[in-house]
Amino acid sequence: MDSASERRIVAWLLACCALIFLMVVVGGVTRLTHSGLSMTEWQPLIGAVPPLNDGQWNDVFERYRQTPEYLKVNRGMTLAEFKGIFWWEYFHRLLGRSIGAAFLLPLLYFLARRKIDASLGRKFALIFVLGGLQGGLGWYMVQSGLIDDPHVSPYRLTAHLGLAFLIYAAILASALQLRAPVQAERDARFRRLRLFAAALASLIFVMALSGGMVAGTRAGFVYNTFPLMDGHWVPVGVLAIQPWYLNFLENIPTIQFDHRLIALLLALLVPTLWFSIRRLCPSARVRFFSTLLLGALVLQISLGIATLVQGVPVALAASHQAGALLLFTAALLLHHELGRVPAGPGVSGKRPARV
Repeated sequence: MDSASERRIVAWLLACCALIFLMVVVGGVTRLTHSGLSMTEWQPLIGAVPPLNDGQWNDVFERYRQTPEYLKVNRGMTLAEFKGIFWWEYFHRLLGRSIGAAFLLPLLYFLARRKIDASLGRKFALIFVLGGLQGGLGWYMVQSGLIDDPHVSPYRLTAHLGLAFLIYAAILASALQLRAPVQAERDARFRRLRLFAAALASLIFVMALSGGMVAGTRAGFVYNTFPLMDGHWVPVGVLAIQPWYLNFLENIPTIQFDHRLIALLLALLVPTLWFSIRRLCPSARVRFFSTLLLGALVLQISLGIATLVQGVPVALAASHQAGALLLFTAALLLHHELGRVPAGPGVSGKRPARV
């Protein structure tokens, strides 16, 4: 692959990452504004066209008036109020379609021009299939709120969020590997640091899934104090459900408590990695990305606390969801950069001289 084609492919992949990042933010706002159940049908093709006249708007609104959300939560809502929630869900779905097109069309172009080899083409095809599954999973999630309970399943919501993170990670990793391949031979200490960074990225992913459960069960609307929960370090009833393992999935105090514990664990582990890198690694780029990870963690924890104590306002909560993906991105960047530190005489376990 020539360098010009490589730059274009990397730019395409990073643009797709930016669109997915925006999609995660818009998805958070859609959920927080209770807009996700406003569209009662999934029409992947013709659904791209919104209502265009009063008759079509009345038809769409009438279908919404048959849903549990209208009957149990929004009874008496006007058409003008309905349009306010409809447009968020419509934009969310339209953005999903746009991401699919933004990924598929350049992929077909690069394949036709033989700029992508077969193995990379198969990888990108798999990512596209995952994107299609993500759309189906989104509708499967919405369906759970259109039957009896006017809330989507927290399990389906969490799966939908988690798959978005995985697709984002796959595309970003592909772009990074094309732009700056990792070294085959590395110093053993840097291999351990890279494993540490991979473990942190995995833990951040778990924290994002935990956040999905907090959102899906509306656990963020209780215990709106920090650091104590209703005056206790460990909330009352944290293991009240039997069998015990269901507490981690269905017990609201436990779900919020677990989310806090993961944040605390990251608050201990991320600085540990940062100090280890400062002590062992002379690479300025690695140091920069470790500091970026530390800063992203401080920002994310601050946003989480502010969201909680302010009672989950839309702007803060959406920023907190975006912060999770930003933190995940920083961990992936650091993990990749640690893979580019070669073994050799330039690598030393001695503390590098200050510049």
